[in-house]
Amino acid sequence: MFTGIVEESGIVAALEQREAGARLVIRCSNVLGGANEGASIAVNGVCLTALHLTGDSFSADLAPETLARTNLGELQPGARVNLERPVTPATLLSGHIVQGHVDGTGEVVSIQALGDGNYWLKVRVPATLDRYLVEKGSIAVDGISLTIAALEEGPVVGITVIPHTFAHTTLGAARAGTRLNIEVDVLAKHVEKLLRR
Repeated sequence: MFTGIVEESGIVAALEQREAGARLVIRCSNVLGGANEGASIAVNGVCLTALHLTGDSFSADLAPETLARTNLGELQPGARVNLERPVTPATLLSGHIVQGHVDGTGEVVSIQALGDGNYWLKVRVPATLDRYLVEKGSIAVDGISLTIAALEEGPVVGITVIPHTFAHTTLGAARAGTRLNIEVDVLAKHVEKLLRR
């Protein structure tokens, strides 16, 4: 489990396509502290198993399902990625409950400067996820815990991005058309299933 509070920006060292899936290699430092082979690390909001840890990198295998459902298969060497270690019992839950189980990808409609380093981000999300989106609710976008400030037809979510988030995550490089990993609130999905019964 994660919180959606990005700890570090990593850099893609390699993405090696395989017969079934791929192997991703990430250069980083902070998230490797205390990590062992087999540890979970969220990469752009996708929970991956860390392998072949060195002092400044780790690898992770990407299953065909991961490649189909996320934007990880589009990464190029040199690309920045958002990284987060899983929570511990002593971790402050600063964001919201993020599982690292991406529901699909959304597409940036626009990102508009509001002044003083703030931005207004509009993302079109898959229609199948619309029922889990509520104004002032939480959403994970590329692993970043964000608050939905507005909802439009499409569905399109409007999100205010503060200066720190813009500068310290991949959102600083987002442009219209950029695909972003989307994870909706797991609690909403559980409530929906219970009410259906």
